[in-house]
Amino acid sequence: MARRRTHEEPENHERWLVSYADFITLLFAFFVVMYSISSLNEGKYKILSDSLVGVFNQVDRAVKPIPIGEERPRTTQPDASQIDEPQSSQQPIDPLQSIMQSMQAAFADLIDSKQLTIRGNELWVEIELNSSLLFPSGDALPNDHAFDLLEKIAGILAPFDNPIHVEGFTDNLPINTEKFPTNWELSAARAGSVVRMLAADGVDPARLAAVGYGEFQPIADNSTAEGRARNRRVILVVSRNLDVRRSVSGVGSGNARPVGVAPQPGTQRAVPSDR
Repeated sequence: MARRRTHEEPENHERWLVSYADFITLLFAFFVVMYSISSLNEGKYKILSDSLVGVFNQVDRAVKPIPIGEERPRTTQPDASQIDEPQSSQQPIDPLQSIMQSMQAAFADLIDSKQLTIRGNELWVEIELNSSLLFPSGDALPNDHAFDLLEKIAGILAPFDNPIHVEGFTDNLPINTEKFPTNWELSAARAGSVVRMLAADGVDPARLAAVGYGEFQPIADNSTAEGRARNRRVILVVSRNLDVRRSVSGVGSGNARPVGVAPQPGTQRAVPSDR
């Protein structure tokens, strides 16, 4: 029988490429690992290090078993008895006192020169302005200085709800013009001008009232020029509530006297008028 000839595989001279490729792959993986190690996040490493140090240094937490029975385990919440609760019972700000303090701070120079006077009690605050600060002689048209002055006053009064009663006063020198036949009209017109300017500068008009007392409530002797200058004035009466304003309106702030403390002194807000 004839012998079958075996087929001989040709010799592969490129087998080394397989080993070389495996070597290159391993080498690439090695460099990837090395790069990862060299790019370690220092922040995360520090956190991990501090955590491990804390665990191994605090033996009480690591070794002590969890208490069972009557002993209560520690919690991370603080004892409620040791927490300082905010004081909710603080006294609210008295609007009259706040207005008085703000006026004294804003107009210290006028107060020192006695052109502006501030008085107050438990029921109202009086802001007395010399008429020369606001008006020319014998006129109710405000001068240039009056606009800046009343704008500052309005900025202090606007945030509150208290009623404001504006009073105009004159000296006893007679006046007889087409606009102002007597001092009644002059004093009322000056009070009305102040009211309009306060309303234009942001004070709620519903809070405002104007009245003129003419020459009939002097605070100084009209026989002297100095006394007449003191009598020419405008007073803003900031009342604690509407009832106080009505009581002041009847006799004027100069003759009104506080007969009692209003309910809840320092906190009572203005009561809207019935219209």
